[in-house]
Amino acid sequence: MTATGARMHGTALILVLWLIVLLTSVIGAFALMARIESLQGRVLVRGLVASGAARAGVEYALTRVALSDPRLKWRPDGTAYRWRYGDADVEVKMTDESGKVDLNQADAQLLTALIQGSGRGEGGARMDATQAARLAGAIIDWRDSDPLTQPAGGGEDPDYASAGLPYGAKDGDFESVAELEQVIGFTPPLYARLQPFLTIYSGRPRPDPAYAAGPVLDAMGLNGADLVAQRGRTDANGLPQAAPGDIVGVAGGGSGTYSIDSRARLADGRESLLRVVVRVGGGALPGMAYTPLRWEEGASPR
Repeated sequence: MTATGARMHGTALILVLWLIVLLTSVIGAFALMARIESLQGRVLVRGLVASGAARAGVEYALTRVALSDPRLKWRPDGTAYRWRYGDADVEVKMTDESGKVDLNQADAQLLTALIQGSGRGEGGARMDATQAARLAGAIIDWRDSDPLTQPAGGGEDPDYASAGLPYGAKDGDFESVAELEQVIGFTPPLYARLQPFLTIYSGRPRPDPAYAAGPVLDAMGLNGADLVAQRGRTDANGLPQAAPGDIVGVAGGGSGTYSIDSRARLADGRESLLRVVVRVGGGALPGMAYTPLRWEEGASPR
């Protein structure tokens, strides 16, 4: 009986030890899950804070571009402005869409010049005029309704079929700048170089040089580097220097349709980037001061 009792006591002790180990594992797992959920919640909250700061950058830019005092007014020409919002550093770049090349309105000459200036051929060399003209023709063939290829080359349905692109030419207006990636001949690197200078919202055959970037000004036959450099100059009173010649904006204050990049960076390194195209007025919801035309948001977690 003594030996049997000792064995029973030993077995019970082993069972108790295993139970302690099991409970310790369960408690540890719960603690780990709670820690992970706490970290996830913190990341989510900080992400919302960064996103809110980037959204505030968009709202603030629209108030600054509407100011009448030229010393306080932000220029919608791609100039980077920095602003402190709470514990976030916000950098905002605003560009009037009238300063970009409209894919649905620009002629072959302007498109060719822009593509040649921004594009690169094999080996990174400057794209030749013949290739640029063919790509410009492909843009026009994409948007026009006839089945005739442009004189300089382009792309109609048979050309797309030969290239293994079964969808063919659209024969209609571009509905987004990203649609350019579907046009025959346009590679992702070429699209990435052209995208900042393109729009579908201006409705203008030629960009407004007051807000155009250097490559767009060059495509228009102007000296882009000099004109862009003159925009940041001020006189002794802090007022912007007068634009040369006829380089003035629409009604002196822009078209009211802007692309805005707003990047917010928190003290812990977390960032949120908001890229939008908005039109002032006519908000979709009561109280909104603008209508969103395009809205892209991203973040870099830390």
